[in-house]
Amino acid sequence: MIRVLLVDDQPLIRSGFRALLDVEDGIEVVAEAADGAEGVALARRHLPDVALVDIRMPVMDGIEATRRIAADPALAGVHVVILTNYGLDEHVFHALRAGAAGFLVKDIEPEDLLHAIRVAARGDALLAPSITRRLIDRYVTEPPRPDATAGLDGLTNREREAVVLVAQGLSNDEIAERLVISVLTAKTHVNRAMAKLHARDRAQLVVLAYESGLVAPRGR
Repeated sequence: MIRVLLVDDQPLIRSGFRALLDVEDGIEVVAEAADGAEGVALARRHLPDVALVDIRMPVMDGIEATRRIAADPALAGVHVVILTNYGLDEHVFHALRAGAAGFLVKDIEPEDLLHAIRVAARGDALLAPSITRRLIDRYVTEPPRPDATAGLDGLTNREREAVVLVAQGLSNDEIAERLVISVLTAKTHVNRAMAKLHARDRAQLVVLAYESGLVAPRGR
């Protein structure tokens, strides 16, 4: 059973998502919150698999809520998915930097929402290659952060290659093809790199790859 926490200050949004999820086999809404602070508290109480978190809320916004969830070792199993009305913007990037596994637009089709929740619950990033490339091209344009390089020296050559390819938006299948290795080996390299760089998920690995300077955005 996939346990879901809804965090949004609009009751109609929460009730709409709940109505959809409650009738779906294998998914259960365990709690609802109207702001980020309440969402963090309910995440600690219920330990959901997935938290659907709005960005713009009173008391505490979704970015800060995401940051607190990601920083709490007791909540390592909680995968935050950001909800937005606006698509890919700077707020979404800040949420990914804070530790979100991906984002969804609120007018998403029901079947796509259900699929996204299952993907997030598995620990995979909700970032298609096209979204990854747009994210990097538009928002990762600042100079590398010195503190973001911690852990790079501990990567093997293969792990570095895998991280670079993840940052370019390639899937594990595509990484395996590019490096002429099995898909399982490609996934192992990615997972080990995530562990060494203390990245919660694939989305954060992409952000770290660019912030560390391991990969440079186009045009730099």
